Amino acid sequence: MSPVQQGELDPVIHAAARLKITATLATIPPGDRIAFPRLQELLDMTPGNLSTHLRKLEDAAYVEVEKTHQGRTPVTYISLSKAGRRAFEDYTDALKQLLGGTA
Repeated sequence: MSPVQQGELDPVIHAAARLKITATLATIPPGDRIAFPRLQELLDMTPGNLSTHLRKLEDAAYVEVEKTHQGRTPVTYISLSKAGRRAFEDYTDALKQLLGGTA
C-alpha cells in the first residue's frame, strides 16, 4: 500500500464503517485491546460486516487481531496498532485541514 500524501484522506480509514472502528479503537489506550463481541456491540454492526472491515484494516496493518482461548472458549481481541493510531491521527489532521481548521 502506498503512503497517503499529507493533507489527503486515507481511503482505508475513510469508509464510514472503518472510520467508526478506527475512532472507537483510538479511544482505547495504547497496549489495550477490546473483545470482538464488545466492539460489535459498541458499533452496532453484524459480525460479518465487522469482520470484513477489520480484515481491510488488518491488511493495512492498522489493527491487530489476536485469537486466543479462555478455557475452551475462543476469544478474539482487537487493538489499534501503532501504525493504525498514527494513520488515524494523520486522517483527523487532514480532515481538519480540509474543513479549514489548523492542524
